[in-house]
Amino acid sequence: MSFFRLFLIGLVISGFTAMAQAQDYPDKTIEVVTHAGAGGGTDVTTRMMMLRARRVLGQDMVVVNKRGGGGSAAMDYYLTVPADGYTILTFTIGHAAELAKGNTDMKLEDIRPIARGTDDPQILMVRCGVYGSAEDFVAAQMDSGLTYGTTHVANIDDVSAFMFTLKGGMATPTILPFDGGGELATQLIAGAVDVGVLNLAEAVSQIEAGDICPIVVLADQRMAALPDVSTAKEMGIPVSFSTVRGFVVHADTPDDVAQKIEESLIKAMSHGIYQGYLTSVGLDSTSVAGSEVWGNQISTMITDMESALRELGFIE
Repeated sequence: MSFFRLFLIGLVISGFTAMAQAQDYPDKTIEVVTHAGAGGGTDVTTRMMMLRARRVLGQDMVVVNKRGGGGSAAMDYYLTVPADGYTILTFTIGHAAELAKGNTDMKLEDIRPIARGTDDPQILMVRCGVYGSAEDFVAAQMDSGLTYGTTHVANIDDVSAFMFTLKGGMATPTILPFDGGGELATQLIAGAVDVGVLNLAEAVSQIEAGDICPIVVLADQRMAALPDVSTAKEMGIPVSFSTVRGFVVHADTPDDVAQKIEESLIKAMSHGIYQGYLTSVGLDSTSVAGSEVWGNQISTMITDMESALRELGFIE
């Protein structure tokens, strides 16, 4: 048999193998790796996506928590698992910051974007009744800095706090990190910190109970769910940060498998269950986006975070 004929047979076999992979996928439980603590916005978003995705994919999905290093532990762990589509990584702006700082072995070219789940503005929150207005809140920080609670260090939360106070001419804040948004919200009420850098989903129940009050939104426009809360830009402070969350797989995941995951996750997050979740946290259907939009945003996030971290001295 000639070499050329053997080559053609090899191509046919590999083609059938790829088709079989996509047709058979998934035939076992899918793991979704997240760095977030229970109750945080990333944890909630991941689990809400999975509610419907299980049905769409026809297989169970489980969360695997790999906490530490602002997401670097999760990324390094992800590099050790097979590129077969049975492990999905929840990817956020926090991961982008760790990539920008070089704190993980993962590189941008190691991942393939699948879908975005949220585009969630950072919100500065305080105990209700402490400040009469956003202006009072800013004025209180002109001479002496407040203590800001965050869920990361040298990442989206404290970068948001530092840039807000820097661009607003306020005193430098003290940063106190916590393990997750749920714990931070609890400690804000207890008085352990003056300000919490949170997303709406992380403090909805406390806001409804009148314990926590959003005071400044770090977004280009006011949030539909918080129409009375000013943005930093309205106050003359040019700061806008958003906690973006989505999903990626290994760059060398088979194309048909990756496409099936993308189609399934988009379908799951377009369902009323997930859309209702978005509405409940002040977001809308534009949060959900496919791989092209999500991939471009990941690249931009890494570039923007590197620039902000350099300005603040976190990167030399």
